[in-house]
Amino acid sequence: MPITADAREMQADLARFRHELHREPEIGLTLPRTQEKVLKALDGLPYEITLGKDTTSVTAVLRGQASGTGAGSRPAVLLRADMDGLPVQEKTGVDYTSRIDGAMHACGHDLHTSMLAGAATLLAERRHRLAGDVVLMFQPGEEGFDGASHMIREGVLDAAGRRVDAAYGMHVFSALEPHGTFCTKPGVMLSSSDGLMVTVLGAGGHGSAPHSAKDPVTAAAEMVTALQVMVTRQFNMFDPVVLSVGVLQAGTKRNIIPETARIEATIRTFSEEARQKMMDAVPRLLKGIAAAHGLDVDVDYQQEYPLTITDEDETHTAENVIAGLFGDSRLSRWATPLSGSEDFSRVLAEVPGTFIGLSAVPRDADHATSAFNHSPYATFDDGVLADGAALYAELAISRLAALAAADAPAAANAAAATLS
Repeated sequence: MPITADAREMQADLARFRHELHREPEIGLTLPRTQEKVLKALDGLPYEITLGKDTTSVTAVLRGQASGTGAGSRPAVLLRADMDGLPVQEKTGVDYTSRIDGAMHACGHDLHTSMLAGAATLLAERRHRLAGDVVLMFQPGEEGFDGASHMIREGVLDAAGRRVDAAYGMHVFSALEPHGTFCTKPGVMLSSSDGLMVTVLGAGGHGSAPHSAKDPVTAAAEMVTALQVMVTRQFNMFDPVVLSVGVLQAGTKRNIIPETARIEATIRTFSEEARQKMMDAVPRLLKGIAAAHGLDVDVDYQQEYPLTITDEDETHTAENVIAGLFGDSRLSRWATPLSGSEDFSRVLAEVPGTFIGLSAVPRDADHATSAFNHSPYATFDDGVLADGAALYAELAISRLAALAAADAPAAANAAAATLS
């Protein structure tokens, strides 16, 4: 039976598993209930399982049994799913709504986890076809906790006994593309992400006598506007920068000039050159404004996730697999990157691989106006689960076969040389 048909036989089970995860989202690096559910899904399958030490990660290795996959030379492929939720109060109204106050799977990681769990079964059933090993990376803490770095440090890329040859990740979207569309892009696919934390240091006083105080509020307001102007005047529009202020805090009462004002922003860039330039330009601008007002300022520019850069060959491989499983009509190649960021970038910086988007927009919804990921109204359709599971599994099967075929002539030559 084709792998897509087998996956669709699992659709109801995958949806049930996804709903279990969705009802009980966990945030950050410690996801004990989620880890427990993943381990239950893997129970009875022939995986070598390692649990994280610093996090509740799960690494599962499946040893292929195809002929010619002797230990020591066997290729390995990694498949990754992130598992954590977000601090968002759900407002979707679905019957499996989050039961955890203030937490929601608003980015679809519950779908990623369910699809990879489904792929685990599909791969185990096809173990005899695997010309190498598969590493499943169930990762916590993608949403701002850099969980991928923790797993890399603990050895996920070498879990099969050698460095994996290729790595694939997938991410669902609740908008952007029509239902069921797979999205790829070689090269820079997602922006880098940095955090800007600013404290303007003034001197408090009475609102009726601002001349006797040092008002941090007006300086902070000027800084917010100046940051936007700086982007338009110091950076090339064809190498864009996105800077959004999400926090602007000061004061406790309308007639009190506060001691401090607080600004927090997210910064997205699409090249290392622009990223480095922002790191220099932002503190210089803010310190200049503060000095002009006779104030001090504390600027904390935090580098977070790097650019997500996909390997061109691995992206072409994924495109061919998608087209083979689902047809060319299901594939969309992006012309430009998305300004979201991902810690799967850490994996792609270490090994060749690619990242694939999958639209989980409900079939009856308009993808152009649907609530996007991270919204309390973001809704993801269960209908993509089987196809996502099939793609994960087929990526591993086909890539291992290609890697083994490429290694075969070298192995034969080495054997001949030994005999001679």
